[in-house]
Amino acid sequence: MVQITKDDAYDAVRPDDFPAMLEVERYGRRSTAFDKIISATHDHFWDPLDKKYIDFEMPFDIENVQMLPDEMFPFLQTKLSEKLTPKQKIHYVSQSARWSLSSILHGEQGALALSASLCHVLKDPGAQEYAANQTREEARHVTAFSAFIKARWGSPLPVGPILGDLLKEMVLAPEVYKKIVGMQMLVEGLAMGAFATLYQKSADPLMVKLCQLVMTDEAFHHKFGKIWADRTIPKLTPEEHNIVEDWAAQCFQTLLFNLINPDQMKQVYNDIGVDWEEAQAAIVEGFGDDYRREQMKQSANIFRVLIKTLLNAGIISDRTRAYYAMYVDMNELKQEGDRMVGDDIAEDGIRYLQSINFGDASKGKSLLAAE
Repeated sequence: MVQITKDDAYDAVRPDDFPAMLEVERYGRRSTAFDKIISATHDHFWDPLDKKYIDFEMPFDIENVQMLPDEMFPFLQTKLSEKLTPKQKIHYVSQSARWSLSSILHGEQGALALSASLCHVLKDPGAQEYAANQTREEARHVTAFSAFIKARWGSPLPVGPILGDLLKEMVLAPEVYKKIVGMQMLVEGLAMGAFATLYQKSADPLMVKLCQLVMTDEAFHHKFGKIWADRTIPKLTPEEHNIVEDWAAQCFQTLLFNLINPDQMKQVYNDIGVDWEEAQAAIVEGFGDDYRREQMKQSANIFRVLIKTLLNAGIISDRTRAYYAMYVDMNELKQEGDRMVGDDIAEDGIRYLQSINFGDASKGKSLLAAE
């Protein structure tokens, strides 16, 4: 195991080394790096079981209204899809959304377990409190997405093999850098891009509201990874940087080529009478790297968000820059600055939550205070 620790705030022990948590001097070595994120928790508190925040009984005609636009589904832009009846097309979009929201639910469960696992290994009391805080927030996301999927489809779909294996590797990894780069930066960054896209394009008002509420939390989770990067990446040796950079590239490649692959969504295609292998062949034929490059010009594209996250964190060097440059203009990405897609949506969501939680007392309060 290679444990890369460059800042005391991320000092870690083995998961089974509980006696290290009882060392008297540990209690007095609390980092202040996460205090703003922790104290801001009250600003974005919400309860998925309380209808004053979100009502999962909000209706939507899932059988007759298309939940998401055609442009989000490469399959609907192939000749193979022309055989679908209008009803089949609506059903395909609905079941694809079900699969995506199920994947998000599984990802939230992974984030919950990973955050809890950090509580077992991080020695710094401030970092440990932050991880406990995030565990609580991820738990409400699991509750919320479970409730949404139950309201719309009854039950979630099983996790795809690729995503399931990646989540398992991250959660069980003994190396803290794998947990933070993999989950707190890449998966959380992916989530922010996905939620921003669904918020902007969904015809289902309940999905829109849910995505915004979750984004009020995810924006802070993403910052935990940024703090780690700011305090760690500049201090890495070339060998250590290569380890982190290669892990990030491996995760990115896994997500890029498999996240919405028909081979991971066989049940969705079976439901509309289309062979998944034929669907995959049609998509591969019509949508290659040129299509990916065009899609990644959109600010909310999930893979553009992932590349920007890694670039701003200093994880992408000349070793791997050319790989990512196949899909995006890296100079243009750098010029966009640190602000992430979804920050504006999250800030509007925080104002909404403050109006519920604090009323007039919320006026003038700073948003996303963990800058």
